[in-house]
Amino acid sequence: MENITKKDLKKLNSKRGLQLLLSHDDMTISKALKIIGYEIQLEHLQENLIKLQQWVESEGEKLVVIFEGRDAAGKGGAIRRMTQHLNPREFKVVALPKPTDEESSQWYFQRYVKNLPRNGQITFFDRSWYNRAVVEPVNGFCNKKEYDIFMNQVNSFEKMIIDSGIRLVKFYFSISKDEQSARFEDIKSSPVKKWKFSPVDQTALEKWSDYTSYKSKMFDKTNTEIAPWIIIRANKKSRARVEVIEKLLEIIPYNN
Repeated sequence: MENITKKDLKKLNSKRGLQLLLSHDDMTISKALKIIGYEIQLEHLQENLIKLQQWVESEGEKLVVIFEGRDAAGKGGAIRRMTQHLNPREFKVVALPKPTDEESSQWYFQRYVKNLPRNGQITFFDRSWYNRAVVEPVNGFCNKKEYDIFMNQVNSFEKMIIDSGIRLVKFYFSISKDEQSARFEDIKSSPVKKWKFSPVDQTALEKWSDYTSYKSKMFDKTNTEIAPWIIIRANKKSRARVEVIEKLLEIIPYNN
């Protein structure tokens, strides 16, 4: 039998502990304790995110948090945990679809500018203008001229919005090729997840090296002093979710 402390026993005898042990045939004591520990840690971090949001509101701050990474890297799941208990009136999650014909004729950044936060608000971008740095050139959704223009403008664009009073935080979720493949298989086999599997996802593994090449160019060009990239190792979803919240709480000087 596994060695457990009185504290561990208390966790296992809780409603959540018993639920885990009784509802999963392959659940072990150590696995249940690990899940409970993660959930307790996540709840504490979410409480601090509420404080962060209240600080943003009270100080009239404007915060933009960008989530980038390969397909199935866990960006959406992390955003859901971050926003789970926040005041929905004071934040928005932006995941823009393919641009319309009208948007395609506009300045590339224009539709993103429309979604920047007002005073007291947080905007989470589930993919952002950095689509043009990686996803679009890899998949032929933009031409070389459009890509080059973006790469020449993006740092100036970010400096402009930062100078205007917006706090910008950029996260990149990094996963291995094997992990991406495993997650794609999980998505495809799940009745409630398979809608997520897009035509772009279908070729992601084949184009792994192309994604890597453009990702490296993106980091080299846009990892600036005023807007650095923060890499989140995301092979373990729970660890990545905890780490991204911890990093945001470290960066933003809210009243803890």
